[in-house]
Amino acid sequence: MSLRVYNTQSRKKEEFVPLREGKAGLYACGITAYDFCHIGHARSAVVFDVITRYLRYCGYEVTYVKNFTDVDDKIIDRARREKKGIAEIAERFITEHDRDMAALNVSPPTQSPRATAHIDGMIDLVRTLIAKGLAYEMGGDVYFAVEKFPSYGKLSGRNLQDMMAGARIDVNDRKRNPYDFALWKASKEGEPFWESPWGRGRPGWHLECSVMSQHYLGPAFDIHGGGEDLIFPHHENEVAQSEGATGVPLARYWIHNGFVRVNDEKMSKSLGNFFTIRDVLKQYHPEVLRLFLLQSHYRSPVDFSDAALAESRQGLNRFYAVLDAIEALNPDAPPDGEATLSARDREWIAQIETLPERFREAMDDDFNTARAIGYLFDAVRLINTALASRKEPVSPEVLKRSGQILKEVGSVLGFFRESSETYLRLDREREAAKRGLFPAEIEARIAERRAAREAKAWQEADAIRKELADRGVILQDGPAATTWSIP
Repeated sequence: MSLRVYNTQSRKKEEFVPLREGKAGLYACGITAYDFCHIGHARSAVVFDVITRYLRYCGYEVTYVKNFTDVDDKIIDRARREKKGIAEIAERFITEHDRDMAALNVSPPTQSPRATAHIDGMIDLVRTLIAKGLAYEMGGDVYFAVEKFPSYGKLSGRNLQDMMAGARIDVNDRKRNPYDFALWKASKEGEPFWESPWGRGRPGWHLECSVMSQHYLGPAFDIHGGGEDLIFPHHENEVAQSEGATGVPLARYWIHNGFVRVNDEKMSKSLGNFFTIRDVLKQYHPEVLRLFLLQSHYRSPVDFSDAALAESRQGLNRFYAVLDAIEALNPDAPPDGEATLSARDREWIAQIETLPERFREAMDDDFNTARAIGYLFDAVRLINTALASRKEPVSPEVLKRSGQILKEVGSVLGFFRESSETYLRLDREREAAKRGLFPAEIEARIAERRAAREAKAWQEADAIRKELADRGVILQDGPAATTWSIP
């Protein structure tokens, strides 16, 4: 099966055929750097990180470009409130963005351009559009004339005439058409500006991505992506100004991720129902958040809640617990070849080695991470069955190979960056802190219980176990030591 992706523009799944064989160019719209990143940003970042990882896993040489908007009304407003320059505000939140992405194990893009580094290119693009009769200048502002671009609306599926019929006209608006959009804005007093043929001003938001994407990927490239909320007007306007200037399709495939919802409403700063990445990561391991975001298909909405995150934590714990159990095994000498494996081992390895194939089958169906993760859980159940089997044991070396396959496939989704020992320790410590417990306190009580058991004070030992269980701490007695966890 070849890779098929859902193209927003055609509204159907299409076979992925890149412009250049073996190479893929991908552009995703990044943040406006005026505040901390929220979970909506995390979803888009994780989705396009996984798409990039999977394309590379399939052997493509990927150039991934994700921009920063570092001049914008929101940045200017924050700079005024804090009495700082816009560069200082933007730099601060770009740094915070990068810190959040690193925590989420989002690989850095190939290029991370900033809008202010491409002003000359934006001015050139505006000149081209004016020369082609697709844009006009009025009092230092320059607007794109949507009626001059006959296919306006083709990405979003909107009809311009219908939109115009329902539009509210502002008599003071200098635009010829209410849907004309700003390419260049004349600067107001106290705002940052750049010199241009139309006077001092700054670029319109939509203009930035057209220039930066084409600078790094060319006038046409393979995939353009972003959140569902960008389809209109941002990406629609990108199509108009880019294709109006070059005469060639901007992107072969348009990919958009669904919203994050809270109480059935889209999460957003304007609604005041957003959660920052940093706040969520104080409560949960970053891979828990990744698992939560990827357990739904990228085009579907996801419902954010503590219960959903807690469920994802349980799932991730199952992954790491099985890897930890495998790592605790003491394998015999590695087998010299197929002949050294038992019939049971050969049967087992044949089952587990289907995981990469099933994983690719899921991901080739429009990057279906939900189904792919289901296959990972199937593998975990299979491995747990083998670990528990006494009647038909699987050799330790074959189980270790199974763990390697699980990790290799899971890493394409950005999982298993931690060792199992480190992950489980961090999980215990984080959950203990939520309950007002300290690991040292728990370990001390375990030591007291051990001493009670050695003294055959069974009632005292049972009381300590019950005390910890009442506080959410479950003890597991092993042959060498007693470990603890918080489900």
